[in-house]
Amino acid sequence: MFALYWEGGSCLKSDVQGDDVLYTALVDSYVKSERVEYARKVFDLMLEQNVICSTSMITGYMNQGRLEDAEDVFEKTTEKDVVVYNAMIEGYSKSVETAKKAIEIYIDMQRINFRPTISTFASIIGACSLLSAFEVGQQVQGQLTKTEFFTDIKIGSALIDMYSKCGRTDDARRIFDYMPKKNVFSWTSMIDGYGKNGSPNESLSLFNKMISERHALPNYVTFLGALSACAHAGLVAKGREIFDSMDRVYSMKPRMEHYACMVDLLGRAGSLNQALEFVMRMPEKPNSDVWAALLSSCRLHGDVELAKIAVNELFKVSRESRPGAYVALSNTLADAGQWDSVSQLRELMKVRGICKGTGFTWIGTDAGLEAFHAGQSLQWWKASTSTVSHNQKPSHHRFHYTRGVGSNAFTLGVPLILNKKP
Repeated sequence: MFALYWEGGSCLKSDVQGDDVLYTALVDSYVKSERVEYARKVFDLMLEQNVICSTSMITGYMNQGRLEDAEDVFEKTTEKDVVVYNAMIEGYSKSVETAKKAIEIYIDMQRINFRPTISTFASIIGACSLLSAFEVGQQVQGQLTKTEFFTDIKIGSALIDMYSKCGRTDDARRIFDYMPKKNVFSWTSMIDGYGKNGSPNESLSLFNKMISERHALPNYVTFLGALSACAHAGLVAKGREIFDSMDRVYSMKPRMEHYACMVDLLGRAGSLNQALEFVMRMPEKPNSDVWAALLSSCRLHGDVELAKIAVNELFKVSRESRPGAYVALSNTLADAGQWDSVSQLRELMKVRGICKGTGFTWIGTDAGLEAFHAGQSLQWWKASTSTVSHNQKPSHHRFHYTRGVGSNAFTLGVPLILNKKP
């Protein structure tokens, strides 16, 4: 008997007899090398498709965004285990459009008595982060407290990140303080959480504690969180000190995002000329994020001439992918009363086919997470949030859905958090 395998698009013969071990190894190898089509050909040759191969195929399809193919393999897997459920949950949890499905699979697996593993909990907490569904996250945390995973660093860091992204830094800090052990990811999640939720002083205080007491060595993301906090607090000198320490103290070469953050820091403080000088002295060619940061500051302070320089440089780097730059310059010109220039810029946008997408907000409804676009009627929103009580604040409405019946019922109350997308 000959086993078949694919290489370079050709079907080859081997004098090695095919069996489940060989097929499983081939499927896993092809998936890891991102050649899912070859993996599927081997997978379809198997007389009995085992759960290990099914899991590999699901992971491969999910990584390529081929959800329907992943779902097809999952449905056809007759003997499922917790690992194959984890593959589905992890795949769904990577996108806000499918994160709700991750929660549904998470519920389904428990209805048939599969116990979540640490990987399950990490993925479902990530889904809650994307949905801003802190109430579901609280239910997951309640389950975690009954397991040995609750004190795990990975889980603690994920909970901190989830609560921070839901705007609940007090809950995040309680998790942080409860953790018996912390690593750089735990510290960074809390530092970044404070910074992004309007508490830059708390963010910098925690950063200073981490550094001075040597709890962990900061990484690139830690520095980014600290620099962002400085920008929002207007602490230019402190920001420069932190930026300079990256190379001087920790031998870490700043990346483009750190340079962009420094430009934002100087620009927000009104030091636009210093921001431009900082950009011109960069050891590498500035990317679009750096010029976009300068442009944003120009609009904030009404510097039309510098805004034009920033836009011209931005277009040299990335013309098509930054439609917001046209709008930012247009608004800067409008604020300065240069309406002729605004009209010329708008005409240029039409000629070049530049169109900025409509801004929208994610809103929780009975049907799930919905995108509410600028200019859209509120009538559908009122109809979709029928479960909202009158005394709830607009930013914390909830939608509910129940999976199962009787003792198997699992009700989720998902908060309405206004996550604005530009």
